[in-house]
Amino acid sequence: MAKFVPQEELSLSDQMKVRREKLNDLRSQGLDPFVQTKFDVTATSAQIKDHFGEMEGKTVSLAGRLMSKRGMGKVVFCDLQDNAGRIQLYVKIDEMEEDSFNRFKKNDIGDIVGVKGDVFRTQRGEISVRVHEATLLSKSLLPLPEKFHGLTDRETRYRQRYVDLIVNPEVKDTFVKRSQILRELRHFLDGRGFLEVDTPILTPFEIGASARPFYTHHNTLNIDMVLRIETELYLKRLIVGGMDRVYEVGRIFRNEGMDPTHNPEFTTIELYQAYTDFHGMMDLVEDMMKTVAMNVCGTLQINYQGKAIDLSHWERMTMIEAVKEYSGVDFAAISSNEEAIAIAKEKHVELPEIPTKGAILAEFFDAFVEENLIQPTFIYDYPVENSPLAKRKPNDPAFTERFEYFINATEFGNAFSELNDPIDQKGRFERQVAERKSLDPDCKAQVDYDYVTALEYGLPPTGGLGFGVDRLVMLLTDSASIRDVLLFPTMKPLDKETQK
Repeated sequence: MAKFVPQEELSLSDQMKVRREKLNDLRSQGLDPFVQTKFDVTATSAQIKDHFGEMEGKTVSLAGRLMSKRGMGKVVFCDLQDNAGRIQLYVKIDEMEEDSFNRFKKNDIGDIVGVKGDVFRTQRGEISVRVHEATLLSKSLLPLPEKFHGLTDRETRYRQRYVDLIVNPEVKDTFVKRSQILRELRHFLDGRGFLEVDTPILTPFEIGASARPFYTHHNTLNIDMVLRIETELYLKRLIVGGMDRVYEVGRIFRNEGMDPTHNPEFTTIELYQAYTDFHGMMDLVEDMMKTVAMNVCGTLQINYQGKAIDLSHWERMTMIEAVKEYSGVDFAAISSNEEAIAIAKEKHVELPEIPTKGAILAEFFDAFVEENLIQPTFIYDYPVENSPLAKRKPNDPAFTERFEYFINATEFGNAFSELNDPIDQKGRFERQVAERKSLDPDCKAQVDYDYVTALEYGLPPTGGLGFGVDRLVMLLTDSASIRDVLLFPTMKPLDKETQK
């Protein structure tokens, strides 16, 4: 008699061969699993476990993926994984038709099955389903990684997220929580009278902002188009049109670098509210963050990568105050660009391409401050040089009514009292585009004159906010990388030989 060799001890190619042979055998018997079109599910694993007292002895139908098999004689124990969790199946030859039992024994780990049986508790106390009927609903032709947590290589996990979700339950939990976070954000904004809208992803030209876009081509119009790098200008057109509170959950595309907090495509929420300012946006952010964290996590004391983050307290500092505290340099006492350049050289701070006092202040912030902002902090009053869409401060036009908020030394969002002076906005746009072209003569950036036209019809005083959803999900799920909270992060394609 030939020696039985467990499938898991075979090579991958041999396992694949065995599974295809089983499929061919089923098809030869007229039992092709891929022709199944429906299976009525009456219960989930979680419902059975959570309501065992009510369901004990009742007949249920459930479906899912086989994750383990134990026993090869007249009794087989299996773990079935469905959308809600796992539950044990008790399959005994005396409890079902013999042919059906024998076919069930041939099922492989990874196969998707539907079963019907009664709920009971084994002698060892395990809540289980005693199977009377079983149907193979889909044949798994590739074996799952060995052991439940066998898929540990991050590169493979990101490329094959479908397998990652099967074998690493905590990964699915992260994405369930991501959906909860988005639902809570929408609920929060909807409850404050904001209207969710959609604006174009394909735009007619590159604006003057520093982010590099992706280009594509529209065949019918025979024009190059740009994948949006923001949703701001379209949303503010709606404020002009009388839609006083709007927001968009928008996919954004930037042709730039990749690191643990950056992916070329990511999700933001931008919102705009007429008749408020950046202080109103600060209050909204603090209230929103506290509400969402409490509803999703049940606490405002968040553990992120070993650091305790207290979302119940938010610090507020001007950029000048923060730079003075962490670098010792008081930019309020600096009177000229030349003086700022000299101090930057003295402190070994890299000079920006256009070394004005305001731009150098921003470089000092990057060099000395940001890494220290672990607890939630608003930094406001940004220099006008790097805030082309923010309203100037009435008492100091070198600065703008803008803030960013930081947690764990990472910027989470950006907000303004929106610039509504069309003459000032036109001038800033034109200077921004000219500066881009001086640094990169091949740059295709243009001034959005239609937006200027919209402002000429009148934009009311408006507060605006944009923040990254992915970074918020990272924080509330304790995820170290943005790739851990994107179902399908951007990856370099494998070469053809590797894919085979």
